[in-house]
Amino acid sequence: MPQPTTEIVYPESDGEPMGENTLQIQWIITLMNGFQAYFRDRPDVFVAADLFWYPVEGRPKRVTAPDLMFAFGRPKGHRPSYKQWEESGVAPQVVFEVLSPSNTHRTRGNLLKFYARHGVEEFYEYDPDARELTVTVRTARGLRPTRTLRSHTSTRLGVRFEVPRNEELQIYAPDGTRFRTYEEVIDEVVTAQDRVAEEARRAEEARQKVDRLAAKLRELGLDPDAL
Repeated sequence: MPQPTTEIVYPESDGEPMGENTLQIQWIITLMNGFQAYFRDRPDVFVAADLFWYPVEGRPKRVTAPDLMFAFGRPKGHRPSYKQWEESGVAPQVVFEVLSPSNTHRTRGNLLKFYARHGVEEFYEYDPDARELTVTVRTARGLRPTRTLRSHTSTRLGVRFEVPRNEELQIYAPDGTRFRTYEEVIDEVVTAQDRVAEEARRAEEARQKVDRLAAKLRELGLDPDAL
């Protein structure tokens, strides 16, 4: 008798938080929102943060979750995980890691081996504490070696990364437009909220003024609705 096959489970979460500290999470969110806005008109570019990537069918233990990954040639849309065999075999071409204190040389080396083995073309590591950007680009010899750079233009992403000395990472679109920082986005949200609140206050003042005028007309024996 044929034996029943055991369904392979591909977990969608490891129960761990997105980042270890607020600075790391802040940068992951900033990068994700910035690049999603940058590629908003490209239906063939899938951008995800902290999503499990399974490169090999039947190997659920061979998995990683880049802080940010880009899959060119794949449609936008929600996914519980990125199973490469369900994505026409397309591996994420670009991955981005925001480093935290627990990122040792060993763990970073393991990530580099994983990405090199499974087709990543560009691998970026940003250390927000040290304000250093390490860039690894695939060559004919694979993903090696890594280099810490102050400026680099991504072939795949089409953006320019700048890390001025003693300053935070800055990203520029081809037209020179700079990606907004986390603080700038928050300031814009607060400003918009203040603007809405001010408009609501003015509308209420106008309504009260109309009510007072209507009451005055009624005192004079006039019907404001008939005017």
